[in-house]
Amino acid sequence: MAVHSATAGVGAKAPDFSLPDRDGLMVSLAGLIADGPLVLVFLRGFG
Repeated sequence: MAVHSATAGVGAKAPDFSLPDRDGLMVSLAGLIADGPLVLVFLRGFG
């Protein structure tokens, strides 16, 4: 099965989203960026 996606360019802004952290507390991208620079990395799953 092929998965097609567009590649974001360098400096492109990611849309805001929220996910639970390891303690179950919701963390938003906007909240993390407010604290300073942020590196966002997505890893592919295996399987």
